[in-house]
Amino acid sequence: MTAPTSPITDTVTVFVRELRPVLRDPFSVVFSLVQPLIFLALFAPLLPGGLGEESTLQWFVPGIVVMSCLFATMSTGANLLFEIQLGSHERMLVSPLRRSALIVGRALKEIVPVLVQTAVILVVTVPFGFRPSPLGAVCGLLILSVFSIGVGCLSYALALVSKDRHWLFWGVQQTLLFPLVLLAGIMLPVEGGPGWLRTLSRFNPLTYVVDAQRALFNGDLAAPVIAWGALAAVAVAVVGLWVGITTMRRAD
Repeated sequence: MTAPTSPITDTVTVFVRELRPVLRDPFSVVFSLVQPLIFLALFAPLLPGGLGEESTLQWFVPGIVVMSCLFATMSTGANLLFEIQLGSHERMLVSPLRRSALIVGRALKEIVPVLVQTAVILVVTVPFGFRPSPLGAVCGLLILSVFSIGVGCLSYALALVSKDRHWLFWGVQQTLLFPLVLLAGIMLPVEGGPGWLRTLSRFNPLTYVVDAQRALFNGDLAAPVIAWGALAAVAVAVVGLWVGITTMRRAD
């Protein structure tokens, strides 16, 4: 009879299992950066000052960092859909591992791609004049890590719900992705937009995360928006973990 394991041990087991494919094929992490880098290369020159203006980069690059995190974590449920199709997920469900560990371990894995992608973006943009605050960047990555856990859990939960209708996963993902990005002011500031647009932006948790990243990467460590961004990230993580764990426990 197998001795019972702890929740931490189960979570680490799932985390290592999910991380191995990423380490074996790191190109998949870089590939998910294609869209954010395209936006950086083609959209930044259209902003006042252009790509080589330091003030423009200080505003735009933190938003691109958040965008890369969002793109990667919102689509990560596709990996679970693939496992469901192959039948490997069903084998995990009947294993001694706790259902909660199956979702938490997967979600924690999302932190690694976020860190790698941010490093790539910094390597690409620093030669053009982007000057991130080292301490602010570390704090920003902590907030992004918490945020990515929540979004990753929601993506996995959506995959479980749409396991028999793959179109539903991609339909919901694509429907939500770009409105969230635009309402967060990643591409353009929403302050000059109509009142209804600014109101919708305030209900978007991504808005506060983006504002916090801009303050942190620019070294404004005492800005009130940082606390709001951290609170929004924690709220998304709590909701995501609750939805993800609940959905995983009900999976069959």
